[in-house]
Amino acid sequence: MKKFISKFYVALVFAFLYLPILVLIIFSFNESKGTIWTGFSFKWYAELVQNELIMTSLANTLFIAVIASICSAILGTAAAFGMHNMKKLPKSILKNATYLQNLNPEIVTGISLMLLFTFFKLTPGYVTLILAHITFCVPTVVLNVLPMLRQMNVNLYEAALDLGCNRRQAFFKAVMPEIMPGIVSGTLMALTYSIDDFVISYFTAGPDSQTLPVTIYSMTKKRISPEINALSTILFVVVLAILIIVNVISAKKEKEDARKASAFYGK
Repeated sequence: MKKFISKFYVALVFAFLYLPILVLIIFSFNESKGTIWTGFSFKWYAELVQNELIMTSLANTLFIAVIASICSAILGTAAAFGMHNMKKLPKSILKNATYLQNLNPEIVTGISLMLLFTFFKLTPGYVTLILAHITFCVPTVVLNVLPMLRQMNVNLYEAALDLGCNRRQAFFKAVMPEIMPGIVSGTLMALTYSIDDFVISYFTAGPDSQTLPVTIYSMTKKRISPEINALSTILFVVVLAILIIVNVISAKKEKEDARKASAFYGK
């Protein structure tokens, strides 16, 4: 009975999380605009492609998310290395500051960045938006890379140098493969946060650089078109596909590493 209750509870949680998304996906294929099913159709997907406002906002969102996540991956990884090699007190202070950025309400961050850009007389646009997204994406990468650095063998780098690698080769061939899962997961999370962000984007975007969440918000003042359902379905499927691909690659790599280790110790 206890086992049944636990399984039922898990199923209930998953239903609560994913049932609304399933309903959204189903109604993205509904022929009519209403909530009554009138027939299967790709009508809203075809109209989505023809909607210039939505497609421009989507292009802005993807462009900003890719640039912000790549920059955050570089800056966050470098910051994680710096924090990892610090003494205990400054390391603890910086770690708490990094957590604070994630816990800080987005509206506070958004208004603060808006005031900062105004003080430096930066016109709201792509530059301010990318800088704002990097600001909240870097801590995500840092917090994903730091645990990988803590788990890494401290003698790995020195061993690579002793085996004939120069410093650059030792870093990229010995250290980077060990922390790469943290970098990839942090970059993917940064990409997701950037695509999803509304509050900070609302305060830092210009009239020609609006992201998709801001555009969707402006459309909610009227009745939401089923084109949004179609767009949300596409985004969900793309993100899900990326996560599946990354997990499959990680699983294959773990199996390959386990096989090599087994073959090595078997000898």
